[in-house]
Amino acid sequence: MRDAIAQPDVLPMLSPGRHRSPRRGACFMEFASYLAGERWSDHPACTNATLAHLARLVNDSVSDAGRARLTPLIPTVIGLTSDDPLLDVLLAVRAAAAALPVAAEERQRSQAVGLRMALRVLADRDDELTSEPRELADAALRSAPAADAWGIRFIENVGPGRRGMSAQQCRDIVTGAVDGIARACVGDRDDRLVTLLTAAVSDTARFVDRSGPRPSEQAPPAYLAVSSVARA
Repeated sequence: MRDAIAQPDVLPMLSPGRHRSPRRGACFMEFASYLAGERWSDHPACTNATLAHLARLVNDSVSDAGRARLTPLIPTVIGLTSDDPLLDVLLAVRAAAAALPVAAEERQRSQAVGLRMALRVLADRDDELTSEPRELADAALRSAPAADAWGIRFIENVGPGRRGMSAQQCRDIVTGAVDGIARACVGDRDDRLVTLLTAAVSDTARFVDRSGPRPSEQAPPAYLAVSSVARA
């Protein structure tokens, strides 16, 4: 099975949704699993789960033209893995900060709550990894003062709770953010979603590099092929 996936007759084509095999197409993360030499899956082990969640959502939310622009990013997510819960928070901030200025009001509120929760987590740290996310969160909240005020009141009414955020909470924020951008009344939804995923990949790469060297792997033939397609 693995050999059949690693050496297909043709490269799979990016398309929305899940696919049973490369011959039926591939979503972003299925293509990544194929390039990494893993078993065909849209949840491969080669990529952080929250980043992979974001990639699947963006893949399914952009137009066909926007999806083609994701191709160069696919090889770059291979090896971006970390179990540090801080990375999940940083990715949630990146997504919510992108969505809050453009999302409809009813979707802004949940994003504002997510950013306020994330700022409480990031307040415990003061380093290079967290300074930019704090600035992004502050700027996004300033862009939607009504949603921010609602979020502050909501957190006060519910109570402070624990300072941390679970991976599922972070992924719920990411889900709401992508949905908010995809449904926003703006003419550049594809641009915003592609930019969001590109920035999230860069954030994750910096985080992983700071955590330790990534394992070196010889690029499989498929990696070279998709890179050539992306450059064409």
